[in-house]
Amino acid sequence: MLFNELGLSAELLRAVSEQGYTQPTPIQAKAIPEILKGVDVLAGAQTGTGKTAGFTLPLLHRLSETAPKGGHRPVRALVLTPTRELAAQVSESVRAYGKNLPLRSAVIFGGVSINPQISALRRGVDILVATPGRLLDHVSQKTLDLSKVEILVLDEADRMLDMGFIHDIKKVLALLPKARQNLLFSATFSDEIKRLSDGLLNKPVLIEVARRNTASETVEQVIHPVDKGNKRKLLSYLIGSENWQQVLVFTRTKHGANRLAQQLDKDGLSSAAIHGNKSQGARTRALADFKSGKVRVLVATDIAARGLDIDQLPHVVNYELPNVPEDYVHRIGRTGRAGNEGKAVSLLSLDENKLIRDIERLLKRQLPREVVAGFEPDPNAKPEPEVTRSRGNQGRNRNGGRASSGRGNGNSPYAGNGRGRNTSRHSRSANA
Repeated sequence: MLFNELGLSAELLRAVSEQGYTQPTPIQAKAIPEILKGVDVLAGAQTGTGKTAGFTLPLLHRLSETAPKGGHRPVRALVLTPTRELAAQVSESVRAYGKNLPLRSAVIFGGVSINPQISALRRGVDILVATPGRLLDHVSQKTLDLSKVEILVLDEADRMLDMGFIHDIKKVLALLPKARQNLLFSATFSDEIKRLSDGLLNKPVLIEVARRNTASETVEQVIHPVDKGNKRKLLSYLIGSENWQQVLVFTRTKHGANRLAQQLDKDGLSSAAIHGNKSQGARTRALADFKSGKVRVLVATDIAARGLDIDQLPHVVNYELPNVPEDYVHRIGRTGRAGNEGKAVSLLSLDENKLIRDIERLLKRQLPREVVAGFEPDPNAKPEPEVTRSRGNQGRNRNGGRASSGRGNGNSPYAGNGRGRNTSRHSRSANA
């Protein structure tokens, strides 16, 4: 199938062609025709398979058919995302694909000044991409009216629940017209997502292009057992000996990400860290330097597991395994995107055996183990006692940003206005 067989307008087809695409991915081929019909859709596909274009293209098509001519432009389509990075990525797609259409778009999230966002909204916006918290801040300041929204998109809906956004989502839903099209897109489908969809969607079309919660087949996965104290040395050895030029490394904590980036720098590997305590400017610079090759290793917490779209990223390393099995799928989904091959390496210490069992249970397969010569685990080692993690410090701020004024929970990895949230459904590291 080709894009010109999906029913999209000539303006959109020209934009798609300029991006270098001729054939839709499976999720695009199935979702676009259904969305064009105006029905509600619950869609799931492996990360990196083009979900964003799967809802962006038909959304642009439908709005362009009834685009207002002059005068005030109310928000007619709302896309909610859990993180700033994902909001920025979706906004870029809207601009790229809608460049030939008479539609205006804007993106709003925390961690940056609200004034330019207010100015953009006053000029009129057809398509708004937002994180929930900053969206509600605009509503409370009466700088945003959602009463004319025709299409609602929840991108990475499972992450919304995991990060405790459900209360904010309900507040947003109460501000929207009851008659609208609803689209839920996610890489993983949990039972909670199904329950959410039952109350939100009207006779939705269910689209799944692969078995749920699976990693892309283009990603080679391997586990290297190693003593915890030798992880950093092994990581430096792998990067150097195998000449990896672009590596995304995941840690569980913000402090751990900073420390590892500093250690790798001392090993002669240019590195940067990205996490929720970094300012938006620092996060943007680190990502830009990584994409350009100025930085060889980007060390990230799970804030980067979704929303980072890096062309042909060859290597992802789980320096520490995630506490939540689904996050493993999203982490390694940063490589092997758009049909490209990639490699995902996990450094497994003795105290992470339960975590890897949970991941393999989710994947329904055992991952291959390869011991690296010179880094053999001590057969007499004993696992360290597991640290009990207090849920009190696991708050996720609704803005997808970092704490700014010391209000509320300053340790919140997604804090943006200092108002911490403690509604995460999983037990997660306090500094994820």
